Amino acid sequence: MRLCVFIEPQLGATYEDQLAFAQRAERLGFEGFFRSDHYLASAGGPPGPTDSWVTLGALARETSTIRLGTLVSSATFRYPGPLAVAVAQVDAMSGGRVELGLGTGWFEREHSAYGIPFPPVGERFGRLEEQLEILTGLWSTPVGATFSFEGRYYDLVDSPALPKPVQQPGPPIIIGGKGLKRTPRLAARFADEFNVPFSSLTDTTTSYDRVVAAIEAEGRDGRAPIVFSFAQTIVCGATEAEVRRRAESVGLDPNGPSAAGGQVYGTPARVAEQLADFVKAGASRAFLQVLDFRDLEHLDLIAAEVAPLLP
Repeated sequence: MRLCVFIEPQLGATYEDQLAFAQRAERLGFEGFFRSDHYLASAGGPPGPTDSWVTLGALARETSTIRLGTLVSSATFRYPGPLAVAVAQVDAMSGGRVELGLGTGWFEREHSAYGIPFPPVGERFGRLEEQLEILTGLWSTPVGATFSFEGRYYDLVDSPALPKPVQQPGPPIIIGGKGLKRTPRLAARFADEFNVPFSSLTDTTTSYDRVVAAIEAEGRDGRAPIVFSFAQTIVCGATEAEVRRRAESVGLDPNGPSAAGGQVYGTPARVAEQLADFVKAGASRAFLQVLDFRDLEHLDLIAAEVAPLLP
């Protein structure tokens, strides 16, 4: 299993916090550093956000091996053309280490706080689908050719489709969620990776099965098989007392997660056992959400004591 870490900078992480976290994760051998793309925290009122793609562009120049991306950017936040330019540029700045997680957007309050339109869910899915078509079209258009697109929400006319990302035909696209129909269909058509966030093992397996069925119905047009991944909040400690301390420090139940899942708790052996169950369900990549982004010793423990136990 390949391990990535991700954080929620809207909880108050400065750029310097994120840099320290990403560089520590790189030194420890984690495959990727990912961050959320939010402008407000969903609860409470901690310090404000940092922009995801500005941050990733800076991190691209201050790291050398770790993969960088969003889990996930909101299709409501940016027009698809400028987003394609930004992601391609950061990919070039990193030497081809960028991945784009993209979703519909869901948090209405952050949209109103920053003057961003928040259409109904049906339109958000429509915009997401058109953005995916445009992003993949722009990135794959040969140099010297132009790209045009006419959709319900976006029109592009004779775009030079520049700059090009280092990774071709484009940076890997991650689509995630628990939707019953539209999300699996979009994943089958566009995604390099399908991620199930904060769900029980049973619900994660069910979501994977829906994507498999969508791929059988939609086809993949010769593309590589889709990667299945999952996201879980992690609370790991060398002792049970340390587990409780870490949980309490971020406002989580010190007795562990509920039956609904979404969190992996315990000492390294127990955490590794929980993560390995997802491998049996078909996952090959884990995104471990660390809520205390200043607790770099948490990363040390995961790398030293959990990672070696995983299949």
